Amino acid sequence: MAGSKRNKIKNILSPVTSPPPPVPPEDDELMDDLFAQLDSKDQNVQAESAAVINEMQQDSKSRHKARQARKAAALAEQHAPSDAEADARIERETAEEKRVISETCDELGVQMHEIPPDGHCLYSAIADQLNLLGILPDAAANYTTVRHVAADYIFTHPDDFLPFLPSTTGEDGTGATDSGLMSPQQFEGYCKTVRDTGAWGGEPEIMALTRAYRVPIHVVQGTKPNVVEHNPNEGAPPDSALVVRISYHRRMYGLGEHYNSLRPKHGIANTIKSLLHS
Repeated sequence: MAGSKRNKIKNILSPVTSPPPPVPPEDDELMDDLFAQLDSKDQNVQAESAAVINEMQQDSKSRHKARQARKAAALAEQHAPSDAEADARIERETAEEKRVISETCDELGVQMHEIPPDGHCLYSAIADQLNLLGILPDAAANYTTVRHVAADYIFTHPDDFLPFLPSTTGEDGTGATDSGLMSPQQFEGYCKTVRDTGAWGGEPEIMALTRAYRVPIHVVQGTKPNVVEHNPNEGAPPDSALVVRISYHRRMYGLGEHYNSLRPKHGIANTIKSLLHS
C-alpha cells in the first residue's frame, strides 16, 4: 500500500511531458510574407520583419503572435476606406514607369531578367551581371558573395559612407534629439546587417560594389534621369568597357522597391561570356 501511495505522489509531482506542438502549415506562408517584406526600403518594416522572423524561429508563442498580427493587419486593410483617386494615380504611375523602363531597355538593347523579390534583389541582380561579364564564376555568382563584398568594402572605408548612412540616434532616427553620425558600434552593426541578413540594399551598397569590383553600375529607372550611372572613380571615366546594368522599380512590384538584372537581347549574353573566356 505504501508503495502504491508513493507511486501516486511521484506521478502527481513528476512533470508531464508532451510532444512539441506541430508547426502550423500556415507558418510557411507567413515566413514567405515576412521575407518578402525584407525587400522594403522602409527600415522600420525591415527591422520589424527581421525581428518577427527571429522570434518565430525560437518559439511557438511568437509564431502565434505573428499570425495574429498578420490577421489584424489584413482585417484593417479590408476595412480601410478606398481612395479611388489615389488608386488611379498609383496605377498611372505604375504604367508610366513600366513604359519608360521598357523604352530605355529597347534603346540599350537589353531585356529584363526577373530577380526574386526576397530582400536580396539588388545583390542577386548585380551577381547575375558580374557573371555575365565574366567577373564572377558561376559558383560565386550569388547574393551571398556580393553581400560580403559590399559589407567588407563599406566597413573598410567608413569615411566614404558614414555621411550617407542613417543614424539611429541622430537626425535621421525616430524621435531623434540630436544630429550626428553612426557610432562605431552602429556602423559595425550596419555592415553586419548588409553581410548577414536579407535587408534591402540601396545607393550606399551600389557605390561600394562599383568601387570594389571596379566596374560601372548603370541603373535604369522610370524617373529622370532614366539611367543613373555609378562609376568606380567619381568624376572620372571608367577604365573598362564592361558595364553592369540593372533596373530599379518603385511601382511595378506590389511588395515595394525592387531591382532586376538587364541582360543583352538575342543571345548576346552567351556571346559576351564566350568572348571573355576565349
